[in-house]
Amino acid sequence: MRFERREQVSPILALVTPLIAVAVALLLAGVLIALAGAPVFEAYGRILTGAFGSRLAATETLARAAPLILTGLAAAVAFRARLWNIGAEGQLYLGAIAAAAASALLFGNLPGLIQIPLLFVIGAVAGMILLLIPLWLRLKFQVDEVVTTLLLNFVALLFVSMLIDTVLKDPMAFGWPQSLPVSPEAELPKIIPRSRLHIGLGVAVVLAFVVYFIQTRTAFGLQSRAAGLNPSGAAFAGVPLGRTLVLVAMMSGGLAGLAGAVEVMGVTSYVTTELSPGYGYSGIVVAMLAGLSPLGVVLAALFTATMFVGADAMSRSMGVPSYIADVTVALSLLSMLVAIFFTQYRIRK
Repeated sequence: MRFERREQVSPILALVTPLIAVAVALLLAGVLIALAGAPVFEAYGRILTGAFGSRLAATETLARAAPLILTGLAAAVAFRARLWNIGAEGQLYLGAIAAAAASALLFGNLPGLIQIPLLFVIGAVAGMILLLIPLWLRLKFQVDEVVTTLLLNFVALLFVSMLIDTVLKDPMAFGWPQSLPVSPEAELPKIIPRSRLHIGLGVAVVLAFVVYFIQTRTAFGLQSRAAGLNPSGAAFAGVPLGRTLVLVAMMSGGLAGLAGAVEVMGVTSYVTTELSPGYGYSGIVVAMLAGLSPLGVVLAALFTATMFVGADAMSRSMGVPSYIADVTVALSLLSMLVAIFFTQYRIRK
C-alpha cells in the first residue's frame, strides 16, 4: 500500500470535505457526551436551541461570529502564501488597545462617521506592525515565524495589561484593570436594538468578499497563491517573494487588528485582558475548516460561534461540561487536516 498524489482535486470532493470533517467531529464529540451521561441527540438539539432558539441567542451567536470571521480571514490569507501567522490573538489585542487609546485620547470629539473608519484603520495598522516584525526576522535572518508570532501573543497581552494598569487605566473602573472607554460616537451602531449584534458583522462579511476578489481576480492574489504553492517556482517566474509576503502580512495582520477594534467598539467599549476568549487561535481553526477559502470562512465562523454559544446553554441545562465546544472545534480541525490529506492523496496497492 502506498499514497499517491492526485493529479487534480475534484471540485465536489473539495466541497464535501469540510462537511465530512464536521460530521466526524460531531460523531466523536457525541461519544464524549454519551460518556458524560447525556443523550447525544438531545444535547445537540440543546446546542442549536441555545445558539438560535431565541432573539438573544441568535444575536449573540452572530455577534461572536464577527471577530471569528476576521481572524479566520487573517489566518487564511497568511496560510495561503505559506506565512504561518499564529499571532492573530496578539494582533487582535494590539488593534483593540490602539483603537481604544486613539478614541479616548485623540479623536473622541470627532463625529462617528469620521471616527469609526479612522479607528478601524488605526486598529488594522497596529495588527500589521505586530506581524511585520516576525516577517522581517524571517526575511532577514530566516527565523521561523511560527515561533515568533506565537510568542508575540504573550508579549502583546502583557503590553496591553501594562497599559490598562498604568497610562490607559480607567479612573472610573474602581480599581478594576480596564482601559479608558471609547467615546460614545465611536461605538458601532447596533443592527438589532437592545442586542450586542452590531454592524461589525456586516463589515466582516463584506471583507470576506473583498479578500475573495483580491485572491481570485488580481495579480497580487495570483502571486500570493504562487508563493504558497511553490516559492522556488514563483521566484523563477518573476514573482517578488519579499514584497508579496510583506503585502500578505499587512493584509493578515490588518484583519486581525481590525477584529480587535471591532470587538472593543461594538461589544465591550473598553479593553481588558479578557477581551478575547481565544478568537485569534480559533481563527486558525476557522480558516482550516474553510479550506482557506475566504467565503468558506464565513460559514466556518458561524459553525464555531454556534458551538461556543450553544454549548454554554447545553451545559447549563444538561450538566454537560461546556468544554465540549472546545473539544468539538479541535476535533473538527484534526478531522479537516486528515480530510485535506486524502483530498490530495489516494491509496494505491
